[in-house]
Amino acid sequence: MKNQTLAWTAAALLLAVTTTGCATKKYVEGEVAGVNQRVDGVQGQVEDAQTKIKDHEGRLVRNEAATAEASKTAREALDRAMAAGKLAEGKLLYETVLSDDKVKFGFDKATLSDDAKAALDTFAAQLKTENKNIYVEIQGHTDNVGGEDYNQKLGDQRAKSVKDYLAKQGIPLFRMETISYGESAPVADNKTREGREANRRVVLVVLQ
Repeated sequence: MKNQTLAWTAAALLLAVTTTGCATKKYVEGEVAGVNQRVDGVQGQVEDAQTKIKDHEGRLVRNEAATAEASKTAREALDRAMAAGKLAEGKLLYETVLSDDKVKFGFDKATLSDDAKAALDTFAAQLKTENKNIYVEIQGHTDNVGGEDYNQKLGDQRAKSVKDYLAKQGIPLFRMETISYGESAPVADNKTREGREANRRVVLVVLQ
């Protein structure tokens, strides 16, 4: 009888140990699984952050390349806009040139020709289609015929004519600014007629 009692006691102890061991193992496995899930979550967040950093670096490289290829006055426009806090991304998108040999502003005039208006209609439609928060600097340029002060004013008048027309096409005034370079930034030789035509221009620099 005594031996039987001891056997029952041993069996009970063995069952208790076995049961406790199983419970402990399941608990540990559960904890490990939870830790692994948290680690996987952190790794996922790190990978997402790395992807975003790479995308941002890619945009910076592309923007640097676009800026390097842009004209000197376009880069200056970007610098001015960034200094004035006009941009969300500090990004140069593109520039459009309305030269006198294409749109014919008219000698010593700031009046827009039908060709100039048609070109600006296309430009305004493109801005609306892209539907971006853009900023446009409108630069007036002239040849070197006439006095420096006069050309400075003429460049300003032409730039403002373009701004006024674009405003009528639905481009908000607060998204545009004008500046006159006058005769100070030629792109061709003023000694030839073709060169003077190329220098009489309005440049629209589109920034974001």
